[in-house]
Amino acid sequence: MAGNSQRRNRRTTSKKGPTVGSGGQRRRALEGKGPTPPAEMRKGHAKQRAAQAKAKRSAVSQRRAAGGRGGKSSSELVVGRNPVVEALRADIPSTALYVQQFVDNDERVREAIKLATERGIPLMEAPRPELDRMTNGINHQGLALQIPPYEYAHPEDLTAQAADQGEDPLIVALDGVTDPRNLGAVVRSVAAFGGHGVVVPERRAAGMTAGAWKTSAGTAARIPVSRATNLTRTLEGYQKAGLTVVGLAADGDVELTDLEVLDGPVVIVVGSEGKGLSRLVGETCDLRVRIPMPGGAAESLNAGVAAGVVLYEAARRRTQRGRA
Repeated sequence: MAGNSQRRNRRTTSKKGPTVGSGGQRRRALEGKGPTPPAEMRKGHAKQRAAQAKAKRSAVSQRRAAGGRGGKSSSELVVGRNPVVEALRADIPSTALYVQQFVDNDERVREAIKLATERGIPLMEAPRPELDRMTNGINHQGLALQIPPYEYAHPEDLTAQAADQGEDPLIVALDGVTDPRNLGAVVRSVAAFGGHGVVVPERRAAGMTAGAWKTSAGTAARIPVSRATNLTRTLEGYQKAGLTVVGLAADGDVELTDLEVLDGPVVIVVGSEGKGLSRLVGETCDLRVRIPMPGGAAESLNAGVAAGVVLYEAARRRTQRGRA
């Protein structure tokens, strides 16, 4: 008889509800899905569209600055969760934070998004294949931070800055130093001991990468770094402007403690740890100075340490001259 069927589990109402064998799907549907992502990370949100447009405009302007529509941008990507978080903590200038879609939301990812949001850095959500392409297959762990091209100063800007401050120029030039961490360490020492800037060659030398920014501990925002097309000619230009060019060399004729010119306008030239000063740069120097190392356990110092020692001596002499 209709309506009196003895079949079990037969639906006798039009209302929808759980059925036998559902496997607890409705219970899972009630589970939380974590904190609400920032507006910039929500697909279709107005803030996300605005962030994407801003990042796109930034990328276009960088390409134009690098040489037109077909020019290669010199921007850099910091990839990986720990490197990205450390770069954001160090306040390295950044133009966009790329976050992989559906990435595992651990503490590092949350901190990176929080720091980027606080600094106003656009958040860009990207599928994994796109991040793989951007990072050339490097294990990015779902995070990539875009660093804009560094704006190098002109060598003459460093002496002009010293003149504006009413001080004798104290400049460090690096010859053949290829480790960005050494460059960052030199920038930090220049800031600590009252220097006015750093000069690096345009080719075969370290530039202001994310690694250099990090090692400088934020001082790269205050100390200008200049790029020289030809380091020898740049040093000759400084000589014509009245600066003494002092090169550091293990076989130098003058010991650092006897170097009296450090209290005046001076350029300190530091070579690589292995090769030292190149021939032409060494011949251009007015003086070649050696750092005394009574311990004898090391034959040489890396560029960052050597520059710091000489800069300290220069600062000490200038302080004494000011008290006299």
